Amino acid sequence: MAQVTFKQQPVTLLGTEIKAGDEAPDFTVLQNDLSPFTLKDTEGKIRLISVIPSIDTGVCSTQTKRFNEAVTDLGDDVAVLTISADLPFAQARWKASEGLDNAHTLSDHRDLSFGTAYGVVMKELRLLARSVFVVGKDGKVAYVEYVPEGTDHPDYDKAIDAVKKLAE
Repeated sequence: MAQVTFKQQPVTLLGTEIKAGDEAPDFTVLQNDLSPFTLKDTEGKIRLISVIPSIDTGVCSTQTKRFNEAVTDLGDDVAVLTISADLPFAQARWKASEGLDNAHTLSDHRDLSFGTAYGVVMKELRLLARSVFVVGKDGKVAYVEYVPEGTDHPDYDKAIDAVKKLAE
């Protein structure tokens, strides 16, 4: 399992660690209107799944904005999904305040379906560990990053390059 710390303290990740080449597991999370959302809802697209501990923090906010801005020129074949354990209402409030109304912020608060399927539930905090997954149109995971320190930024360039490579 990936080794992760949060504020320099080791945390236990629950779930199954994902590796490049794996079939992307499906999951059920909540959209901001409380309707269910699954990976299959974006079938046929390249998915950049940006996982954050909490939308209301500086690094998480930057990560969400950066990934959404980076793929705007890649067309409708790419979907950016930002997933956290935040309540859907907090995510909707953040989107409105940041002017990112079209961003897909999804809540895993209810049952940690995504976090368990992708091995990112921080047991001690009941938050999701910062990570990035790129899933191709074929449903295979093309890129994975479990960020070793939860308060650090992911490698934006590598993740975006992985998306661009699949979009070629």
